[in-house]
Amino acid sequence: MQNRRISLLPLLIVLILSSTRSQAGTAEWQPFGPNGGDAREIAADPHDRTHLYLGTATGWIYESHNSGADWKRLARVGKRDDLVLDSIVLDQATPGRILVGAWVLSKAEGGLYVSNDAGVSWTEVSEMKGQSIRALVSAPSDPKTLVAGTLKGVYRSSDGGTHWQLITPEGSQELHEVESIAIDPKDTKTIYAGTWHLPWKTTDGGAHWSNIKEGVIDDSDVFSIIIDPKDPNVVYASACSGIYKSDTAGARFQKMQGIPSTARRTRVLMQDPQHQNIVFAGTTEGLYRTSDSGKTWARTSGPELIVNDVYINPTDSNRMLLATDRGGVLVSNDGGNSFQPTNNGFSARQITSYVEDLRQPGTIYVGLVNDKAWGGVFVSTNGGTTWTQKSAGLEKHDVFSLGQANDGTIFAGTRHGIYRLNGALWSKVDRVSLTLPVTQVPPAPKTTSRKRVAGKTATNAASASAKRKPVEKPFDGTVFAFTRDGDRMFAATQDGVLKSTDAGQSWTLVANPEGHVWYSISSAKSMVFASSLSRASLSTDGGQTWTDAKPPAELTQITSVAVDGFGGLWIGGREGVYLSEDKGATWQSVHNLYVRDVNSIFYDERGQRVLITANISTTLVFAAHLPDKSINYWNTGWNMRLVRPVGDHLVGATLFDGIVVQPEMVNSAEVTTH
Repeated sequence: MQNRRISLLPLLIVLILSSTRSQAGTAEWQPFGPNGGDAREIAADPHDRTHLYLGTATGWIYESHNSGADWKRLARVGKRDDLVLDSIVLDQATPGRILVGAWVLSKAEGGLYVSNDAGVSWTEVSEMKGQSIRALVSAPSDPKTLVAGTLKGVYRSSDGGTHWQLITPEGSQELHEVESIAIDPKDTKTIYAGTWHLPWKTTDGGAHWSNIKEGVIDDSDVFSIIIDPKDPNVVYASACSGIYKSDTAGARFQKMQGIPSTARRTRVLMQDPQHQNIVFAGTTEGLYRTSDSGKTWARTSGPELIVNDVYINPTDSNRMLLATDRGGVLVSNDGGNSFQPTNNGFSARQITSYVEDLRQPGTIYVGLVNDKAWGGVFVSTNGGTTWTQKSAGLEKHDVFSLGQANDGTIFAGTRHGIYRLNGALWSKVDRVSLTLPVTQVPPAPKTTSRKRVAGKTATNAASASAKRKPVEKPFDGTVFAFTRDGDRMFAATQDGVLKSTDAGQSWTLVANPEGHVWYSISSAKSMVFASSLSRASLSTDGGQTWTDAKPPAELTQITSVAVDGFGGLWIGGREGVYLSEDKGATWQSVHNLYVRDVNSIFYDERGQRVLITANISTTLVFAAHLPDKSINYWNTGWNMRLVRPVGDHLVGATLFDGIVVQPEMVNSAEVTTH
C-alpha cells in the first residue's frame, strides 16, 4: 500500500473520564450519518464476492452483503479511534478468517489484528503488537504465506499470520519504512518491497535483498507495487515521482508518461483482472486509466477525488468501487467512466457544531470539518435519521459553529468569517466591525516621566494613544461558537466577541482582551458568558459591559461554558465541571457529577437541565436537572463531542462517526442520582 495522508482536525484536549458511579445500561445509540467521509480499503470475501469489507481511518470495519450498495458497521478494531485500516486480507482457505494491518497517523504505532468470526470480534497478533503496518498481502499461490511492510522492515508468516519473522536486516538503514508489498504470483520467495526511498526485491524469501532502482528517480516514495498475474516479468510501481513500469521483473524501470506532475502521488495501482492491458491509478487528483499497458493515460473522474483504493469485481470488470477521502465509497458500472456515491450506512464524519431550527421542530443542522466539497453543513428534517447536504456558497470551508437568529436565519461560523443561509444558498456576512466601542477601548497607562518619545513627551503620547480610534479591518477570522439571547446574537471568534442586534445582518466587536482567542460562549436572560482557553468574561447587561470572571483555580484549561436559566454559570475542562451561583465570584463542584475532561456543556431550556459530555475515554452523557438538583446519565456506546435535545429524545455528535440518535429503549437505561 502507500503513505496516505489524512486530514484530521487536531483535538485541543486529550480527554479522559473518571467516574466512581456505576455505568448505565449498554443500549447503544444508533448511527444515522450524514453518509460519507474517509474510506481507506475495500476487500471482497473470496467465498462470497457480494460480501465486501471496508476499512476506515477511525478503526471501524464496515461490511456490505450487496456488493457495496449498502454498508453496516461491523466492529471497531483494536477498540481505539485512531487506527488507519489500509490493509485487509481474507483467508482464501479458511472462511471467516480476516487479518487487518493498522497504523496510526503521526505516530509509530499500530498493529496486526485477526478475526475468526467474519469480523465480529478481533484480537491483536502478539508478535506484531504495536507495529505500524503500512502493507499486508497474501501470496497468490499460497494463502498461508503473508508478508507485511512496517516502519521497521518486512515481516513474513508461513502459517496464515499466527507467527511472524523479520526478513529484512535488523536495524537496516535502507530497508525500513516499507509502504508497499507485492509477492510473485507463482513464487512465494520473490517479494517486492516499496519503501519511502526506492524499491527493493528478494528472490530467496528475504535472505538477500537488492535495490531495484534502475530507472527510478532517487529518493522516490514507492506507494504501490503490482505484478501482472499472467506475466510476472511485468511490474508496475507508483511513487511520488510518477508511475514506473518494468518488463524485466524489476531489473530496470521506465517512467510512464501521461499523468500530470500535480497528480503524481499515485496512492494505489490496480490491474483489471480480466484485461491485463487495463491498469487504474488512484491519485490525489482523481482516477486515471490506461488501456495500452501504460503507454497513455486518461483521467476518468473529477480532479477533486483523492483515491485511496480501487476494487474491481473479478467477474465483471465494469463494476468498480473507489475508496476515497471525504467522498467515501464511489461506484461505477461502466468500467470507471462515471461514478456515483454509494455510502448508504457508511458515516465517518467529524461533526463540530449543531443547531436546531426552533421554527420547525425536528429540523436540525450540523457543521462538518475536513470534508471540503463533501462537507460544510447538512440538514435533517426528521430528527437526525436522514440528511441532506446544504453547503452551496460555503466555498468548501470547514464549519466550526452554527447558530440561529431570532427571525429564524441560520448562521455558520467558518475559518473565514460568518456565513448566512438565504434559502438554499449561503452568503458571507461582510458588515462586521472589529472596532471596539469607545467604552471598551482600554486607556493608555499614565506616566509622570518627561522623557521625549518621537518628538512628544511620554504623557502627551499616552494621551494621543487614548484618543486614537482603532483601525478598521475586514473580518476573515475563525468563528468558534454562537449564542442567542432574545434578539441579540453573539459570536466567539479569534478576534474577540461579536454582537448583532439585527438578526445577524451586521456585527460589532464588544469584547477583545488582547492575546486571547474566544472559543466558547453562552447566554440567557441578558447574561453572556464567554471564554478563551484560560480566561472567562461575563456581561450581565446583554453585552454592553464586560468584567473578568476568574475561573476555578484548579481548572487548567477551559473547554466549554454555559449559562443556565436559573442564573448559574457553568465552566468545564480537564479537571471537571464547576458551577457558580454568584456570577463567577466563587465556584464549586456539582454533587454527584463525576466527570473529567469536559468537552461540551449545554443548557436545555425546555428540559431545565444542563447536558454534559466528555471525549475519548467515556461513552457517558450526563444531565444535571436543575429544579431538583438530580444527576442523570446514560451509556450511549459512543465517544461524544456534544449532545442536544430533539423533541423527547437526544441526538449526539460523535468524534469521528457522525450523528447518533437515542433509541426509545434507552430510557430504561437512564440512571438518576441525587
